[in-house]
Amino acid sequence: MINPIVKTIELPDGRVITLETGKLAKQADGAVMVRLGNTMLLATVCAAKDAVPGTDFMPLQVEYREKYSAFGRFPGGFTKREGRPSDHEILTCRLVDRALRPLFPSDFHAEVYVNVILYSADGVDIPDALAGLAASAALAVSDIPFEGPISEVRVARIDGQYVIDPTFEQLERADMDIMVGATYDNIMMVEGEMKEVSEADLLGAMKAAHEAIKPMCKAQMELMEEVGKTVKRTYCHEDNDEELRQAVHDACYAKAYAVAQSGNANKQERGEAFEAICEEFKAQFTEEELETKAPLIDRYYHDVEKEAMRRCILDEGKRLDGRKTNEIRPIWCEVGYLPWPHGSAIFTRGETQSLSTVTLGTKLDEKIIDDVLDQSKQRFLLHYNFPPFSTGEAKAQRSVGRREIGHGHLAWRALKPMIPADYPYTIRVVSDILESNGSSSMATVCAGTLALMDAGVQIKKPVSGIAMGLIKNPGEDKYAVLSDILGDEDHLGDMDFKVTGTRDGITATQMDIKVDGLSFDILEKALNQAKEGRLYILDKLTDTIAEPRPDLKPHAPRLVTFDIPKDMIGAVIGPGGKIIQGIQEESGAIVTIDEADGVGHVEVAASDKASIDKAVARIKAIVAVPEVGETYEGTIQSIMPYGAFVEFIPGKDGLLHISEIDWKRYETIEEAGLQEGDKITVKLVDIDPKTGKFKLSRRALLPKPEGYVEAERPERRPRPERKDRQPRKGNGRKDER
Repeated sequence: MINPIVKTIELPDGRVITLETGKLAKQADGAVMVRLGNTMLLATVCAAKDAVPGTDFMPLQVEYREKYSAFGRFPGGFTKREGRPSDHEILTCRLVDRALRPLFPSDFHAEVYVNVILYSADGVDIPDALAGLAASAALAVSDIPFEGPISEVRVARIDGQYVIDPTFEQLERADMDIMVGATYDNIMMVEGEMKEVSEADLLGAMKAAHEAIKPMCKAQMELMEEVGKTVKRTYCHEDNDEELRQAVHDACYAKAYAVAQSGNANKQERGEAFEAICEEFKAQFTEEELETKAPLIDRYYHDVEKEAMRRCILDEGKRLDGRKTNEIRPIWCEVGYLPWPHGSAIFTRGETQSLSTVTLGTKLDEKIIDDVLDQSKQRFLLHYNFPPFSTGEAKAQRSVGRREIGHGHLAWRALKPMIPADYPYTIRVVSDILESNGSSSMATVCAGTLALMDAGVQIKKPVSGIAMGLIKNPGEDKYAVLSDILGDEDHLGDMDFKVTGTRDGITATQMDIKVDGLSFDILEKALNQAKEGRLYILDKLTDTIAEPRPDLKPHAPRLVTFDIPKDMIGAVIGPGGKIIQGIQEESGAIVTIDEADGVGHVEVAASDKASIDKAVARIKAIVAVPEVGETYEGTIQSIMPYGAFVEFIPGKDGLLHISEIDWKRYETIEEAGLQEGDKITVKLVDIDPKTGKFKLSRRALLPKPEGYVEAERPERRPRPERKDRQPRKGNGRKDER
């Protein structure tokens, strides 16, 4: 019997997380089973012994997958097995990757594969909050070099209180939902959505998260010591030439600093100027020498360029494009640029541009989500596309990548709280990035806001977004918080902090930190500076279009919703859908019915009002309750000698007696000239309380002729009593019985 090593962590509410190693997946470099209640995730990590020659980056691959069997479900589709990762799984991968990646040694380039698999879930605790802890614990019990451990927790604010790793039920009542990743000393990653909270509230949630993460990191340290993996493997993945490094710095730093100081706002021209310095240095070597020296020169020059950019900002307060640290690049916007989409907008900030469109649809256009623990529908969708031409790259456009899914999800979170809960349309926003040098996800938020207002979607408030950066050298107190960062400032800087919100508060955030020792004072300054920039950008949006258009575009679908009694749903649908299909064919409208909260929710959509009115009238006629005294437009179904049967409400017939056709007396029904299929207006004059039969009248709707006298009916003679009549005899069965 194997005796695994187990560590426990107690959450603030008393629930217990356990870390178990030494029992499963022992051939992996590290493997840990994490358990909270009945939710269990296995994390494994494997790393190559050596780096692929020429690799100068960290080749980390994180996978997070949820097994349908974990929740006792079968996968959908024909194959009945798990397929490509869902968006939720990809987003969880990104959360773990962003916290882990900065903590690998800068000169460690071996391929590392982290796999986190959900094997058990009871639908109470949310498993993605445990994925970061599981991945870090697997690294902790391995010999892979890693400057952790880290952990991640979800923080929700419920009734004004911060709750760590809330349950699904608790999260439904939260006005703040953020994921925080951190080491014992520093916060590394933040991402989440909020309902217009203040900067102080967000900062408070981050502090609460960090306090909860500290014991998780401590438990991993203890686990690492007990397993005996405090000493990591040795490696040598870089061959350096210190003499060449110094030569590159001596020859290139002053020139690179001059380019950084020039304040050239054109990305391509600035890039060419930096590149020319490196090429000039390489010119002194032969082609044979460059075969070995060129990769080293490129790496050393990258460090020189980074140092020049950072020193120029810290020493002179001057950025690559000449702006001040809190200055926003020029912005221009336009709405209604595309004539046929239901809404469109262009948002351009410096050299970053988004062309966004809005499409309105019906309930049939909802996105159906069939994840392991999430079976729901979405009526607000946002898709983000980042084609290679947006950065001038000459390469083919492939399928949507993880980065596009992540950036689109952030923008979706930013705008989602502003869509009214009872808005009947399904909405799809598509952001195509046409230029990129800086945060294109924040451009998507701004362009999406404009496009929604152009479409006439009655959003609660406009939303804007901004990306913040940070320059802080280790061991120095001096730092600079940058508003509206460039792509180079993101790549060469220490922080990428995106904040979106309305005038009244923050709706979404995403932060990646690449430097140790970032204090909450610096984060507070970054948040306050972000608010100033966010409000400035918001003014630019509202200058373009101040509020949503009062109506939809003429070619947008029109939609009407109303409720019907639950027991009438079947009558509207009809046998095999015959009735509802007939309504759609006759009217040209799209009709959907959904049962919820004990009633039937009906949605009728069409491109013109006449089609909607026709469909609505048909449905309301079906579900209408006949009322004595009301007038109805009916159809004659059959003719009898004593009158006609008229369908005055779909599915309900009444008798129009020959005497009720007109004030004129008809001896035969043929004299009235009625035919089957004729349309006729009738009044419901009576409902038999015993049989429920309906009595109709046409003459009650006609003017009474002047001097009209009701003809007296002949008095009915009583039937004579027959004295010789014998009682009726039975058939004898009674006697036989």
